[in-house]
Formats: sequence, C-alpha cells, structure tokens
Amino acid sequence: MKNGLLIVCSMVLLTATGATAQEANPAGGEAATLAEKAAVEERNKQIARQFYEQLWFSDNTDAYADFVADQYVVHDVGTRKNVTEDAVEQKNVADLFHSFGHLSGEIDWQMADGDMVATRWTISLDASPEAAQMGMTSVEDVPIINVFRFNDEGRIVEIWNHRHDVDLPRPGGPPPAAN
Repeated sequence: MKNGLLIVCSMVLLTATGATAQEANPAGGEAATLAEKAAVEERNKQIARQFYEQLWFSDNTDAYADFVADQYVVHDVGTRKNVTEDAVEQKNVADLFHSFGHLSGEIDWQMADGDMVATRWTISLDASPEAAQMGMTSVEDVPIINVFRFNDEGRIVEIWNHRHDVDLPRPGGPPPAAN
C-alpha cells in the first residue's frame, strides 16, 4: 500500500512538473525559452541600429549585405508596395538620399516582438546646391517608423516604411484636393 501511494504521488508530481514545463514552453523542447527569445530580439534590435548607423547616418552603404537578406519584401509608397527586391536596392536607395547632400539621423526608440523590430528614427538632410536646384529642400528631424522582419540568420527579409510626411516641406498655396 505504501509503495502504491508512493508511486501515485510520484506520478502526480511528475505530471504536475511536466504540465508546468509545458505551460512555460508550450511547443516542448523545440521552442525557444524566454531568455533565448529575448536574446534574439536584442540581436535583431542591434542589427537594425547598425543598419541605420551605417547605411543612413554615415554613408557606409556598401555594408547593406551585412543587414539585408539576398531578397526581401518592401512595403512602401508608390510602386514599392509588396515588392520583392534584391538586397542591393537598399544600397541604391540610401545612395540616392546621400547624393542630395549631407544626410544624418538619430534613433529615438525601438521595440521588438519575436522576429519583428519597430524603430522610430528621424532623418535630416542639408540639401546640396545641386539638389536644391532640382527641388530638394533641406529637412530636419522628419520622423520615420520602420518595421523589419528578420530571418533566423539575423537578416532583414521584410520592411514596412512609414514616414510622417506631414512634417516634410510643402509648396505654398492651398493643399491638394482629396481624391
């Protein structure tokens, strides 16, 4: 009887311990622990910071391949909605902006959730005389929010771009009519 009671108690204890472990890690041994998830999120935030610091804030656009997968999906304005692009396109876009004059920026904050990182940053441009002749104006601290999705290797595979265009300079006159 004592042995039977000991076995039942042991089974209850093992079952309870197993249930607690599954609640904390519902997918079993294959799922990442909370500490592993936090480490991946921190890694992705750091990669996103380096992406801005090198490509946008310091004109080191050749480093694009360190951050972006060979191909990625972009969600932007105009013809760049839900488009798959080669990684070099991030270099091309950054080079274009750098060609307008002195480009700088600053990261305000970041949030991570799983494989996604949202970064709010500001961009400033001191337009060159040549860019000004083409109609480009200097801007200061225009807010942008980007959301990046990362693959397991820490490369950006998807980008959502949200600019706060109301902070951009506008030509004089009445606002354009709504469509």
